[in-house]
Order: sequence, then C-alpha cells, then structure tokens
Amino acid sequence: MPASFETPSPAGARTMPHTRTQALRWVWMSLTLDAVLIVLFAAQGRKTHESGMDLGGILLTALPFLLAWAISTAVTRPRRTWAQIWPAGVVVWMVTVAGGLALRVAFGGTAALAFQWVTAGALAVLLLGRRAVTALILRSRRRSRS
Repeated sequence: MPASFETPSPAGARTMPHTRTQALRWVWMSLTLDAVLIVLFAAQGRKTHESGMDLGGILLTALPFLLAWAISTAVTRPRRTWAQIWPAGVVVWMVTVAGGLALRVAFGGTAALAFQWVTAGALAVLLLGRRAVTALILRSRRRSRS
C-alpha cells in the first residue's frame, strides 16, 4: 500500500490527498457513525413503540440492520467509497433496508408495510444524509486548502 492515497470526492473522483493514517481515520469515523445511526434508528423505534430502552433490546432490534449494513459496506469497499452517495451509498442503503427487513423476519420479527416504508425513509435520511454531510465537509476542507 502506498504511503499516501487520495480520498474520494462525493462524485467518486479522487481529489484530496491524505496520508494513509488520516484517510483511515476518516473511514473508521464514518463507519462508526453509520453503525451508531442504525442503533439510534432502532432505539427511536423502540421508544416510539414503548418496547423498552434497555441496551440489549436496542441492540437486538438493530442487529438485522447492522448485519445487512456490514455486508453491504464490505462489498462496496469502504476504503474507497465511504463518502460516495452514488452508487455506493445507495447500494449500502438499499441492501441495509432489504437485508435488514429480511433478517428481521427470519429472526422472528415483523415487517409490516408501514414499517418497511418508515425503515427505508429513516435509513435513507441517516445513511445517505451522513454521506452528504461528509461530502460537504470534504468540499469545505478542499476549498480551504486551495
């Protein structure tokens, strides 16, 4: 691996040089934030439906979505696509929603149509929104360095 590489811009073009350590820090922060957002999604759902706010219950609710997210993130090669909305972000979002719902049902949960719509919308805002904010930060940093 080279000592430095370029971080992807929102459109996928490589633009902002970073040392390997700096870039990996951004990747890990972004991945951690995605996972935290999915757990917050599960916590909000449990709170809304008065299902209890114990950490174990929240993590159990989040688990199917975290598993689907982890698989989709690994497949989209996060070291290169962590800031992309299209196509990587959309793929991660779609697989997280579809895979998470399928795993939820496989684990014995429910997935009513209304829940499917809420899940798709909430995770779009959270996962794609995080990428949009990341893209804005990268653009701002790139401008300040120019």
